[in-house]
Amino acid sequence: MADIDDRAWVATRKGLFELRRSGAAGWQVARVSFLAEPVSMVLPPGDDGRMLAALNLGHYGAKVHASDDAGETWREVATPVYPEQPPDAEGPAWKLVQVWALERRGATVWAGTLPGGLFRSPDFGASWELVEPLWRMPERTEWFGGGADVPGIHSICPHPERDGELLVGVSCGGAWATTDDGAHWQSRAAGMRAAYMPPEQADNPNTQDPHRIVRCAGAPDVLWCQHHNGIWRSGDNASSWQEVTTAPVSNFGFAVAVHPRDANTAWFVPAQSDEKRVPAGGALVVNRTRDGGRTFETLREGLPQSHCYDLVYRHGLDVAPGGVALMMGSTSGGLWSSADGGAAWQALPARLPPIYAVRFG
Repeated sequence: MADIDDRAWVATRKGLFELRRSGAAGWQVARVSFLAEPVSMVLPPGDDGRMLAALNLGHYGAKVHASDDAGETWREVATPVYPEQPPDAEGPAWKLVQVWALERRGATVWAGTLPGGLFRSPDFGASWELVEPLWRMPERTEWFGGGADVPGIHSICPHPERDGELLVGVSCGGAWATTDDGAHWQSRAAGMRAAYMPPEQADNPNTQDPHRIVRCAGAPDVLWCQHHNGIWRSGDNASSWQEVTTAPVSNFGFAVAVHPRDANTAWFVPAQSDEKRVPAGGALVVNRTRDGGRTFETLREGLPQSHCYDLVYRHGLDVAPGGVALMMGSTSGGLWSSADGGAAWQALPARLPPIYAVRFG
């Protein structure tokens, strides 16, 4: 556990950075892979040392690379490919724009993409299969893009105790769950509210914009959601969601992390909403609840408190498996770590490219 807590991966616009923590030296950059290439997501190595990195190479398209030795060497593997689009198909083009999420459960790797497709790989990226029952649902044609031109799956939450059970978060398309390994799907956004929609559509579960959904590993029926216009929590495996209205500073943001064993402890990074998308009042803070959202602490120590314009993206905040160490990175390349559950933060001396994702492992 200690080794996992002392290693982190930072996916950026200009490469993948491996960080190591060692005693008084603190966190240091140990290795850079794919220098100058945009890395949209990373799947950290498991006990076998196998990991994946998704690249978004513009003119050359999205690519996936795999490593068998925890990032020392890499090789290109298969890229998720959509089937041929029927002439009468509704919605966006059936063409991969970006790999936005990567998760694993046992021998299966899942990839969430723009424009809203979920892919499965049984062989760690050597091949990918589109989960067609989700892609071909009539409801999918109602999905739409949030910050992107097309909808995207950004959150993939396998159930750690039930094979074949999975929940995904879609911007903008709500939350969807399967209990039979993707053969059938049910909407799981009841209780969320979309303030950006006309009043008669605000409660429509298929138009919700959950910015990020995370599951508590130790209490998997509890999930937290940072939504476009609020924070929601579910205690019944996403069968229903309850809004949390007590968060100070702002209830808008993108990132959320949950303690791996204590489902009542979660962290959020508030921001000024919609067209501004900067820290409220020019101060970067972290909101932490330790009682399931009844109360929050606003944590500021070690974070810039004036003229700060660092935005933390959906995957820019992570908590280590031990539940004590945290790390977050921003659109301006700022990177901060905490060794005490977020009470105090320390900036890494390195100035990195814009950060897309931070993950321990």
